[in-house]
Parts: sequence; C-alpha cells; structure tokens
Amino acid sequence: MVDGQRPPEVDRVAASRKAVAARRARASLKRDVSTRVVSPQELLRRAYADPASPAGTMRVTEFLTSIPAIGEGKRDRILRQLDISPVKRVGGLGARQRRDLGRWLDDRLPEPAPRAGRSRLIVLAGPTAVGKGTVAAHIQEHHPEIHLSVSATTRPPRPSEVDGEHYYFVDDAEFDRLIASGALLEHATVHNKYRYGTPRAPIEKALAEGQTVLLEIDLQGARQVLEAEPSATLVFLLPPSWDELVQRLVGRGTEDDEERARRLRTARTELAAQNEFDYRVVNDDVASASREVVELVQAPARPTS
Repeated sequence: MVDGQRPPEVDRVAASRKAVAARRARASLKRDVSTRVVSPQELLRRAYADPASPAGTMRVTEFLTSIPAIGEGKRDRILRQLDISPVKRVGGLGARQRRDLGRWLDDRLPEPAPRAGRSRLIVLAGPTAVGKGTVAAHIQEHHPEIHLSVSATTRPPRPSEVDGEHYYFVDDAEFDRLIASGALLEHATVHNKYRYGTPRAPIEKALAEGQTVLLEIDLQGARQVLEAEPSATLVFLLPPSWDELVQRLVGRGTEDDEERARRLRTARTELAAQNEFDYRVVNDDVASASREVVELVQAPARPTS
C-alpha cells in the first residue's frame, strides 16, 4: 500500500467481516463453557495449541466469567491471586500463568477420571437432541454383535418409529405393571411428561450369554443403572456446541415452542452432570461418535457381577 493511502474498500469490508466472525466464534465458545458443553480445561488446551483460535484470542476475563458461578468480583480476585493481567488473552499467557491457572481449575473444577476397567454393560446418555438414538442405531446397524436395549415408554410414537424396534410403546397402566413386577432395571419421568424404562430380562439374558449390552437412556436412568449395577461403564454424549444443540432441537420439528423451551432448560441441567460419567464423546459426526463408543465397548472388560 502506498504511504498515506487508505486500504481498498474491499479490504476493509473483508477485515470487518473477519472481526465479526471472530467475535461470534468467541461468543459461541463462551456459551459452550457456560453450558458445560466444553470444560474450562478443554478451552485452555485449544487456546494453548493455537493462540490464534477463538479460544486463544479470548481475553482471560471473558474466559473466567464464562465459567458458571464466577462473576466479575470473583474473576478479579482470581486474577489478582494468580497475578494475571486482565488484558491478557488466554493464548498469550506465560508458562507460569498457564501452570497456575490450570492448577486453580483442577483444584476447583476437576475433570472426571475414568474408573479402572470397563464393564460389558455400557450406558449411553446425554442431553436432549444430542443424537443418542441416532448414534445407538448406527452402532446397532454396523455392530450387530452389540445388544442394543429397547426401552419402554408412555410417549406416543413419532411417524417413523416402530413398536418393538425403537421403543415398546405402552400405556400408563402397563408401565405401572412393569414397575410393580420389578421388570424394569430403571425408569424415570422425562421432561415432566412421559415415562421411560429399561426392561431387565433382555439385558440379563444378553450379559449371561457373554454379549456386550448398550443402553441408550436419559440421565435419571443412567444414575439408577449405576446404583443397581455399579460396574456399568457410563458414556456421556456431547453436542459439538450449545448452538448446534439448539439447532438440532429446532430443526427436527417434533416439538412445539413450549416443549422445545422445556427441553433446553433440561439440557442445561443434564450437561452439568457430565462429570458423573466415565467417558465423554462429542457427536459432531454420527459415524465418528459411534466408532468412538464402540472402541470403548471393545476394550478389555471387567466382570459385571
């Protein structure tokens, strides 16, 4: 550029668009941390690996206030304690600052450590609309050796669903009978509306025959299974981002506005429970997520007794 000349209009427009896109990417990432789609430690890993990325260019002040329960007052106390300037960007932190910030996070918000060994009883759970059913169906199609449990529900079938294949669709009276007879390994009311439960007999039969069993259930059910079968391996399915989760829920068009809002509120609560699980898998691609779950399934198992 010649001295004194303004940059061409097209350059200014491109730079403006790039700046807007970068701000939006950082805002989306902050939502992911606040909704627990991305852990604070994961954001730090991304920032340190690529300081020019949305994570790396985020100011440390924005990063800290995106963490649930950290407001501006607490943020400022943390920065003083760790001797980090508020103008610093996460990717620009020095070695000592990175170490101290990492230790501070690990002390207060530790990431889950998988329990030793794996069971042949695998529980796949996650927030609403994350694609649990799609991943489970992909595994069933490509790995018929893995027994996929079919749940019972009082929810009416969607147009594409088949009774006995996707769910056992039952009325409230039959669901009550299943509970009373002890025929369900777990059961729960989901979204304050419909009941879901896992028939016990097919699971016990498959495990007795040496098969691996995959349960695709909700958070409440996963907790009940762990209580009944402490050796179960728990896998939490995550969306690529909070924005993507919202888009998936809106895009599938199976719920009205009130139901979608209720499910999103529930999703926030469900995401907060991911540290109760042994492993976390991001469902950014169904085939890749399914493969990752299967790799966990196929690892050396521990006894289920």
